[in-house]
Amino acid sequence: MKKLYLEIRFFYAAISIIVLFALSYLFPVLFGVSKVLLFSLIFLTFLDIFILFFAKKGIQAKRLLPEKFSNGDENPIEIHLKNHYTFKVFAKIIDEIPNQFQVRDFLIQQELKASSNKEFQYQLRPTERGEYWFGKLIVYAQSPLQLVSRRFDFQDKDMVMTYPSFLQLKKFDLMAMAYRNEYGIKKIRKIGQTMEFEQIKEYVLGDDIRNINWKATAKKNQLMINQYQDEKSQPIYSIIDKGRVMKMPFNGLSLLDYAINSTLVMSNVTIKKHDKAGMFCFSKKIENRVVAERRSNQMNLILETLYNVKTDFKETDYSRLYADLKQNIKQRSLLFLYTNFETLDGLDRQLAYLQGIAKNHVLVVIFFINTELEELINNPSEEIKDIYNKTIAEKFRYEKRLIVKELKRRGVYTILTKPGNLTVNVINKYLEFKAKGVI
Repeated sequence: MKKLYLEIRFFYAAISIIVLFALSYLFPVLFGVSKVLLFSLIFLTFLDIFILFFAKKGIQAKRLLPEKFSNGDENPIEIHLKNHYTFKVFAKIIDEIPNQFQVRDFLIQQELKASSNKEFQYQLRPTERGEYWFGKLIVYAQSPLQLVSRRFDFQDKDMVMTYPSFLQLKKFDLMAMAYRNEYGIKKIRKIGQTMEFEQIKEYVLGDDIRNINWKATAKKNQLMINQYQDEKSQPIYSIIDKGRVMKMPFNGLSLLDYAINSTLVMSNVTIKKHDKAGMFCFSKKIENRVVAERRSNQMNLILETLYNVKTDFKETDYSRLYADLKQNIKQRSLLFLYTNFETLDGLDRQLAYLQGIAKNHVLVVIFFINTELEELINNPSEEIKDIYNKTIAEKFRYEKRLIVKELKRRGVYTILTKPGNLTVNVINKYLEFKAKGVI
C-alpha cells in the first residue's frame, strides 16, 4: 500500500458522485445514477490497481550522471525509462536533485508506449564547487484510466563532484592553435620578431638579409642565414586573490569562481602555445601553488588544485605576495593577477607592491566592472533618490577609470572587464603579448 497513490482524476470523480447524491434529495431520479457511478468508480479503481501491480517489474528507470560537473555551465543529466507494461503508461518523474540548487518543484511528465524505451535529459547549472549529492529517482506510473498511480524508486545517494569550468576548455581549445573570431578572440597581427634561435639555413629569396650569418657564409662559401622561432617555454602564472573582495556575486557565480574558470582556460591555452603554465592563490598567505611547467599532467594538477580554492574572507596582504614572488620566481614571467579594486584609496595602499612586482615581471592586474552600477546608471531617473544613486554610481565608475590610468602610469598593465567577458579578454591580452614579443 505504500506504493499506491490516488490520483486527481479519482478525487474529481468522487466529488462529482457526492454532488449527485446531494442533488438526489431534490431529484430522486439521480439517486440510482449516483449508485451506478459509485460502484463503477470502485470497480475501475480496483481494476486500475490490479493492472498496475500485477506486473512485478512495471517500470525501470536509470539516471546517468556525468563523471563531473563543470561549474557555471549547463550540465546534462540523462534519464532512461523502460516500460514493461503491455499498455501505454503516463509517468511522472521526480529526481531528487542536490540541495545546492534549491529546487523543490522538480517534475517531468512523460508518456511511454507499451513495452517501449524512452530517453530524455535535463540541464543543471551548478554555481559552487564541491560535492553534489543526488537522492532517489522516483517514477509514478499511471495506466490509461489514471485513477491511481504506482510508485517506483530507483538509485539513491549518487554523488558528482563539481570542478572549475572545464567545458570552457573545449570552447577555447582551438584558440591555442590559431586565432579565431567565433568567441570574441581578436586576431593579433604579428609584429617584429623573436630572438630564440632555431637553426642556420641557406639563404633564399625573401629572407630577411639582416639575419645573414657572415661566419657561416664564409665557411660554406654561400649565403647562410639565421632562422628564429617564436619564443617558447615562458612562465605564465595566474595569481588569484581569494580575499573577501572576490566574494562579490555575478549571475550566480562569485568573482572568485570567474577567476578560477578563467585560470583553467588560460592555463590550457598557455600549454598549447608551448609556454609554461602555473598558478597560486594568496590572501594572508600564499597557498594552492602549482609551479609553472609544461608537463603532461600539468592541466590535471591545476584542475585538482583549483577545485579546492575557497575564499577566506580576509584582507589581502600584497606585501606577502611581493616577498614571495621576489623569493620564489627568479625568471621574468607574465603574471595575471585576478583581484578587484573599487576605489583609488584601496589601490593606493597596494600600489607600491604592484609597482615593485612590475619591475621584475610583466604584471597584468585584472579587476571587474560592477555591472549592477552600470545598470543603475543606464536606468532612467524618476525621483530625486534615483538621481542621487546615479551620481554615486557615476563616481564609482569614474574611479575605476582612474585606477586604470594610475596603474598604466606606473608601468602596470590592466584588464578592466565584465565578469562574463573575463576569459576572452585575458586570452586576448596573452595573445597580444605573444604577438608583440612582450614575453
